[in-house]
Amino acid sequence: MEKEYNFKTISEYNEFNNHETHHPLVSVIDFSKAKERSGSKMDFELYCIFLKDVKCGDLKYGRQYYDYQEGTLVFISPGQTVDVENKVDVYQPMGHGLVFHPDLIRGTSLGKLLGDYHFFSYHTSEALHLSSNERKLVLDLFAKIDAELRNSIDKHSKKLIASTIELLLNYCDRFYDRQFITRDTANKGVLESFEALLNSYFLSEKPYSIGLPSVAYCAEELHFSANYFGDLIKKETGKTAQDFIQEKIIDVAKDKIFESNKSVSEIAYELGFKYPQHFIRLFKKRVGNTPNEFRSLI
Repeated sequence: MEKEYNFKTISEYNEFNNHETHHPLVSVIDFSKAKERSGSKMDFELYCIFLKDVKCGDLKYGRQYYDYQEGTLVFISPGQTVDVENKVDVYQPMGHGLVFHPDLIRGTSLGKLLGDYHFFSYHTSEALHLSSNERKLVLDLFAKIDAELRNSIDKHSKKLIASTIELLLNYCDRFYDRQFITRDTANKGVLESFEALLNSYFLSEKPYSIGLPSVAYCAEELHFSANYFGDLIKKETGKTAQDFIQEKIIDVAKDKIFESNKSVSEIAYELGFKYPQHFIRLFKKRVGNTPNEFRSLI
């Protein structure tokens, strides 16, 4: 029978990894202390940051697959599921992890800002690949949190732990910026694919059947999570993915206005708008004229 785990508490995950629980809401894991195990499906109601130092099988994360490489950092948020496809081979877990319950950061500055760290909803195939110096810094911050956990809990504990986690996440934000830059060639390929996807979209019947293309739709078609895709486009172009889509809509709309005698309403429906007034409003905002005013300039 397939093994499946649902980790709702820190103590449950500590027990799974042969760890003592020093704090009920947060733990730093040394996976080398865990017993050998085979792959399993794991549901998390916790925030997790895993730095794995061993290949442990092909992960299935939603519908995406990721072959774990050594030295990668993966982020998981509550409600997400990780499934290791290989359920047969036994391996010894290695590496480190930081796991914390959502209650830990309630009422803290981190609790208010956590949604800004988009990498918690990236696919595992979009994991953070660390340099040796970046890896050392991450492990140093893990160690600082672990040292604090081994002290007696007092009124300062929550603030100190949460602020260190926030510092870690800020560094990870920087590291992802570096990763976007160092993978510049691959990113340009994504931009070309994005452009080609939009071109084919507006030449098809999809605007009628689906409507306007969304960022989530484009990301899925290009095999990215919506947040990673949006961040990549923003870093590469300085514009949001939504801006990129809207620019393409206006570009196609201008061609239709110039090249046909169709009404503004007909053009709006061909582009995927449900209501022509929404098209007119967007066009006026982007161009400075209404579609009919623009047509009169011909």
